[in-house]
Amino acid sequence: MYMSTDDDDAAIMKAADLSMMQLSDSFFPTGMYSMSNGLEAIFYSGKKIKAEELRELVKTYLEYQIGPADCTALGNAYEHAARSNLAKLLEVDRAIFSMKLVQEIRDASIRSGTQLVRCIRSFSDSKILAQYEDAIRGGQAFGPYPVALAVSANAFLIPKEKAALVMLYSFSVSIVGAALRLGMLQHFDGQKVIDELKPTIVKVIKANINRPIEGIWQFAPSIDIIQISHERMNSKMFIT
Repeated sequence: MYMSTDDDDAAIMKAADLSMMQLSDSFFPTGMYSMSNGLEAIFYSGKKIKAEELRELVKTYLEYQIGPADCTALGNAYEHAARSNLAKLLEVDRAIFSMKLVQEIRDASIRSGTQLVRCIRSFSDSKILAQYEDAIRGGQAFGPYPVALAVSANAFLIPKEKAALVMLYSFSVSIVGAALRLGMLQHFDGQKVIDELKPTIVKVIKANINRPIEGIWQFAPSIDIIQISHERMNSKMFIT
């Protein structure tokens, strides 16, 4: 007969892991799952996308935009939050804000980030989180999502690599979910795409999570054009 021990329970029931699940859940009020990141513009252009093409599109986002920019910002912001270095944290805040070239994407990142910080602060006693929200309210910070997630993950004792998993997984699911709601593919195909993206997500995190902020970059002009096209649409189902 198996008997549980305190060590077994500790290994299974880590609060940080539960917090990671909480942050990545669509129930959490950040609006991450109401974004298509330009996919809606592709849909209304009349272009049909197969599951394999959607997977490659998301890979391009991850490898050339979200990874070297957002993941790099998250890694640096996490380290500064862990050291309670608000000044350096604000430098990362400004750096990733300046990398968001499309206004719709920039605004959505700030909305999600500020909402995340506001929500976590309502039940967290993290000093650096409180300082960061005060900086946002005072106009010294913008509150982009990667930085907000880093500070929130630090408050929950979630390791930065797992915080990056939350960000890249949520991003990938938001696009696949948008494709489902737009009728571009079926649920089984969507789950297959998410499963096939797992190696890319892990690879992107390993390549960027410890990159210095001086090495932050992104280069995906075709994606920028897609996102700008969505920004100019008169009628939209998604906020990006």
